[in-house]
Amino acid sequence: MAFPDMVTSRQQAEREFRRMVKWIALAGVLMVVAALVYLYIVGAWSVHAVVATILGVFVSVLLGCGLFALAFFSDKSGHDQDVTSATSRRGERDDDAG
Repeated sequence: MAFPDMVTSRQQAEREFRRMVKWIALAGVLMVVAALVYLYIVGAWSVHAVVATILGVFVSVLLGCGLFALAFFSDKSGHDQDVTSATSRRGERDDDAG
C-alpha cells in the first residue's frame, strides 16, 4: 500500500519528467537546426547528409538527455528507494539462512 505522500511525490516527479522531456525535445530540435546550418555553411548539403544529420543529432540528444532525465525521475519518484529496500531485505534473509 502506497502512502499518500509517496503518491504525491510520484505524481510531482511525473509532472517534472514530462516537463523535462519537452525541454529535451526543444533542445534536440535546436541542435538539429544548428547542425543543419553548419552543413549548409561548409557546403555538405545533400539529401543523405540532411536526413542522417536530422536522425543522428535528434536521436543522440534525446537518448543522452532522456537517460539522465529517467535517472532523476527514478530518484525523485521513489523507485530507487523501493529497490534499495527490497535488496536490503533480501540480503538480511540471505544472512539469516547462512
